[in-house]
Amino acid sequence: MRNKIVDAAEAVAIIRSGDTVASSGFVGVGTPDEIIKALERRFVETGEPRDLTLVFAAAPGDGLDRGLNRLAHPGLIKRLIGGHFGLVPKLARMAVDNHVEAYNLPLGCVSHLFREIAGRKAGLLSKVGLGTFVDPANGGGKLNSRTTEELVRLLEIDGEQWLFYKAFPINVAIIRGTTADRNGNISMEKEALTLDNLALATAAKNCKGFVIAQVERIAASSSLNPRHVKIPSVLIDCVVVAQPENHAQTYATGYNGAFSGELRAPADRNVPMPLDNRKIIARRCALELPMGGVVNLGIGMPEGVASVAAEEKLFDFVTLTAEPGIIGGIPQGGLDFGAAINAESIIDQNQMFDFYDGGGLDLACLGMAQVNANGDVNVSLFNGRLAGAGGFINISQNARELIFAGTFTTGGLKTAIVDGQLKILNEGKSSKFIDKIDQITFSGRLAAKNGQPVLYVTERCVFKLTSEGLELIEVAPGIDIERDILALMGFRPILRSPKVMDATVFNEAPMQLDDRLLNRPMSERLTFDEKRNTLFLGLDGYRVYKPADVEAIREGVFAIFARVGHRFSAIISYDSSDIAPDMADEWFSMAADVERTCYDHVSRYTTSAFMRLKLGDALARRNVAPHIFETSVDAHQFVVE
Repeated sequence: MRNKIVDAAEAVAIIRSGDTVASSGFVGVGTPDEIIKALERRFVETGEPRDLTLVFAAAPGDGLDRGLNRLAHPGLIKRLIGGHFGLVPKLARMAVDNHVEAYNLPLGCVSHLFREIAGRKAGLLSKVGLGTFVDPANGGGKLNSRTTEELVRLLEIDGEQWLFYKAFPINVAIIRGTTADRNGNISMEKEALTLDNLALATAAKNCKGFVIAQVERIAASSSLNPRHVKIPSVLIDCVVVAQPENHAQTYATGYNGAFSGELRAPADRNVPMPLDNRKIIARRCALELPMGGVVNLGIGMPEGVASVAAEEKLFDFVTLTAEPGIIGGIPQGGLDFGAAINAESIIDQNQMFDFYDGGGLDLACLGMAQVNANGDVNVSLFNGRLAGAGGFINISQNARELIFAGTFTTGGLKTAIVDGQLKILNEGKSSKFIDKIDQITFSGRLAAKNGQPVLYVTERCVFKLTSEGLELIEVAPGIDIERDILALMGFRPILRSPKVMDATVFNEAPMQLDDRLLNRPMSERLTFDEKRNTLFLGLDGYRVYKPADVEAIREGVFAIFARVGHRFSAIISYDSSDIAPDMADEWFSMAADVERTCYDHVSRYTTSAFMRLKLGDALARRNVAPHIFETSVDAHQFVVE
């Protein structure tokens, strides 16, 4: 087999005018800068190639000049198809200024589309994007008047609406790995992510195109462990060895072994955040963390939730993830975004979006730039700035529960905390809660219709999505509702009886969240709705280790029964509950006894398949019909019906 090692100039010479070129990269992780620089140099020196279609999932760039920003030259690019534009502002400006054709599609759909193209399929069928700007009814992801071809179509299948993302040939794929042998086998042992490299390479080869791989070192032919080879030589046309400055692990970090899994960093290196707006918001969001659940944290304000979780010692009780393929560990922010310290697993980006799109997330916490009365959120295109949707649409549309996090106003907001009270020292220039948003990245109407629980958390208040629109449910201590909230909004939210935000959010001392979320007082676990005649029993995180733990629940439910004087419905959460094996018989006998005496309808739910099986078997053996669901929405619906 011929030696596939070439220099960067030779590699990019295979790119012809009019080609569709797809690049790997997530911020600086996996971004093939050596090859991108060579392509830019060739165009500047020769004027070729021209009129390229450039395709990318995440934004391979640093927000300034690196990554795909290098290719923002008039004549070089004809069309852009991207998932996220926030860190490639030069390309974004070309799109906004109508200089090139441009599409913004959900990052996860672009990622999945690579896989569909690899299999020579017609395209991708997905519900992701319905009701947003990607929906053909709202523009089909087209970013300017120059862009006319329909890449997204609305289809109806068996009475349900779906979006069809059209496939297209990829002529050249530019990917990145760590080591290549001379045959072209590629390993990725020092990369922080594996991304879509295999799918991209397969797509280009099956379109009769070319694959260029950037690596940092060369090994002898056939010397790589086959289990470590992520892209086989049959998919690789040429390999470029990068200069070290063009192959950093991320744009912020030359190399960190804790990003790649080479080593585990000490767990005690977390530095607590200062008590400012960012921490206030992160703390309030952290109060919603599902014990035992799987969570995604978006870029920007939500990144602070990871810091709070570390400070509050919650990492043993919740699994954080990041959309490029990170499961577990501590997701990083800034120009390290996408990487994680001490990840449990690093999987391909398209596989992660399989998990997300299928409903694998228990909670997502994302940013917000604009919000309207319906609860619609815009983060993709606002005030003339194209950030792009990124993974936001996939994540927000499919997470079981959702939090949007951000300051109430933007542009110069300054606050202080005085004696546990929040004081506005300087108000921001513009409110995020406005009458008309520039673009719909999240559909509040669709979420409300589907019964998705959604919160909007700011430093001064919290809103909840209802079927009628946004409701103000919490206000920070020291904040005047009329002056500091309502007067600054472009619409009037639903106002019933908002309560004061948790006081511990505004104190310097740790919140003791590990204890609060796992050892909540019984008064917080038992909530009875008189109007609905329904008991909500929160056993999430409840630990049954001794007889007193069983009796506490029995006494609590029977006390409510004695007070109301008649049977009632019950909705019971078992998420992350822990029933010791030697207490199981006593616990389930109690549960059966309470149900026969107090309940007329009851549903239970937990994301744990093992717990659902355990509950079903134990209750059935006690002649109690088990109605056990995976989600809170399903459990509530059963009781309503």
